[in-house]
Amino acid sequence: QVQVVESGGGSVQPGGSLRLSCEASRSIAVVYSMGWHRQAPGKQREKVATAVNGGYMNYNDAVKGRFTISRDMVNNTVYLQMNSLKPEDTAVYYCNVFGRINPSTPRTEFWGQGTQVTVSP
Repeated sequence: QVQVVESGGGSVQPGGSLRLSCEASRSIAVVYSMGWHRQAPGKQREKVATAVNGGYMNYNDAVKGRFTISRDMVNNTVYLQMNSLKPEDTAVYYCNVFGRINPSTPRTEFWGQGTQVTVSP
């Protein structure tokens, strides 16, 4: 069974920090990238950061310099360190994994259930 499980969300004041974690089950045998998206109320889901095989990372301009993505390829885990949080960072954060169940299955995007991040005074 494929599972993508996020943890680490919560409430914090502006300027604070949070660290999100996401673990993908070993049933995703081939992983090409892992990353984070977010969706604020009334807005479309947007990409936050992605860690691609080979060490390439990319970030949404809105979080550059404040958020850092890191990945543990051995354990199929990805982290998002969020510093200097702003109220506009408030959203549900979703982990996504792009990969294959096995080398003969199609490339697929797998999603977690999301974790709430709230930034308010």
